[in-house]
Amino acid sequence: MSRRFVIEAVMIAIYGQLLLPKRPVEYRIPYTSVMELYDMKDSPEPVMPEAEDDAYVKTKIGEMISYFEDPFNKKKLERALMAPWRESPPLPINENVTIVIVNAAENMQYGELFDPIETEIILLSLRLQCPVLTDQVEFQDKVIQSAIPVQLFDIDDFEFAIEEDIETPGEYTE
Repeated sequence: MSRRFVIEAVMIAIYGQLLLPKRPVEYRIPYTSVMELYDMKDSPEPVMPEAEDDAYVKTKIGEMISYFEDPFNKKKLERALMAPWRESPPLPINENVTIVIVNAAENMQYGELFDPIETEIILLSLRLQCPVLTDQVEFQDKVIQSAIPVQLFDIDDFEFAIEEDIETPGEYTE
């Protein structure tokens, strides 16, 4: 059984270990976070604090953009954009990693406390009943302080998060 997580697209570019899990993983990514990759790649603002790391991550972001722009994958993405909350067909990355893009619809439910992508991450997690994988400590703190009923895993705990005996809401172990 594949383990599902809601995640921002840039996290996959930054953290290479997310592409090498020990068991099958499916990442659900809001479409707006895919579009954010274009801004990050072309922005003079660094994604990473160290210049060498920033250049490397921006190269990886460029590779992700190319992957999504591949005609076969682009056609799958366009299907997700036909309606709110529609999902793309699975986009396989390797034998253990699949990405599904979701046309999440930010509805301002959490707009006072969270930015639009954070809101989409929360709503997607609630809708799919699967955990969020993030490195954003401030986001994690806001979710906890607001008592939003989503399960969060820090990317540093990725190996723990994919262990087979951890059951999450909406997901059952065999």
